[in-house]
Amino acid sequence: MIQFKALLIKEFKEAFRDKRALMVAMTMAMLAPVMILVLSKTMIKEMVETPPVYLNITGENFAPKLMNQLRQNNIFSLADAPENLHDLWQERNIELMIPDDFVENMQEGRVITIILRADFSEKALNSPIRRVKNEINLYGQSIGAKRLIVRGIDPRILRPININDQDTSEPNSNAMFISLMLGLYVLMAAFMSGLSVAIDSSAGERERNVLEMLLCQPVSTFKIVLAKLCCASTISIIGVTLTLVLTSFSVSFVDLTKIGATFNLNVYMVLFLILLLLPISFFASALQLFVSFQAKSFKEAQSTVSMIIMLPAMIPVALMFIDDKPAWLDWLPVSGQSLLMDDLFKGLAINWAAFAGTAIVTVGITAILVTVLSLRLKSEKVVLALS
Repeated sequence: MIQFKALLIKEFKEAFRDKRALMVAMTMAMLAPVMILVLSKTMIKEMVETPPVYLNITGENFAPKLMNQLRQNNIFSLADAPENLHDLWQERNIELMIPDDFVENMQEGRVITIILRADFSEKALNSPIRRVKNEINLYGQSIGAKRLIVRGIDPRILRPININDQDTSEPNSNAMFISLMLGLYVLMAAFMSGLSVAIDSSAGERERNVLEMLLCQPVSTFKIVLAKLCCASTISIIGVTLTLVLTSFSVSFVDLTKIGATFNLNVYMVLFLILLLLPISFFASALQLFVSFQAKSFKEAQSTVSMIIMLPAMIPVALMFIDDKPAWLDWLPVSGQSLLMDDLFKGLAINWAAFAGTAIVTVGITAILVTVLSLRLKSEKVVLALS
């Protein structure tokens, strides 16, 4: 126990000695709340507000009623654009072409073709184009309904079935874009916060010949690996906790009532998430230590271990596209924690069996990694990077 305590103190001194590396390790924890705040405000603004849209309109005098409906919904001709926005919308170049036979076709009851020309691959134009198309479609539907009424036909005959949506989701579910980002960020924080410490205490110490001197002492390799794991995992847990605390503060500045949603990251949720991600922090650090010791140099370890941080980003995204999720996904590392976080953010009851199962499996895999690594450190090939 005295040996392990001395090793642990040594690892923490090494970790906290480089303040700059420690600040880099906490980058995800500090940037995640800012990103959630900015993205949330931007998405709510796009969902609620209808900023003016300016189009290059050809033949607007042929459809005055259509032009009036567009203006009522903040869609104007480019000629009406203020000076500070004229160049921007001219560059975006959204064109609306109304045919000169619009009135004639309208009177004859024929189909009228209106051309909407723009760069549909430009993301900035997605919202303006969608608004223009919606208004033109609504105008066309109103004309179609009037034509049926004139002919003595009830327009409702075109809608024989009406769907009455009744949303049974909790208010928290309406803020899923926040919970999705938060779940992704805390998982990445668990993997990224202890990354630099794990690499430095493995491949870094080997290049500085510290590892070789340490193994010459009368101490087991298991204690050495365990001390390194505890140090890197502690930094990882600090990063996760910092992410959650700062996020709970930043979310208070987001007005979710505009979209009829609520999101409250209370003390219970923070404590549950820390407890849920505790095994993941140890698993991530153990995996990083294991991979780092297999690399031949510090640079190789950096490039190899950096690929591991893709796991918390790829797995939750992949789960979104799986309709019928296999039951075994509830027990695996990362996927199990991700699914439990989804239930928590939706306000659903926690599946404690899945919670215990994924924790046991994650801890079990971590124990296997630590055991295998402690055995490999007894080999000169690993210590001297000969393999």
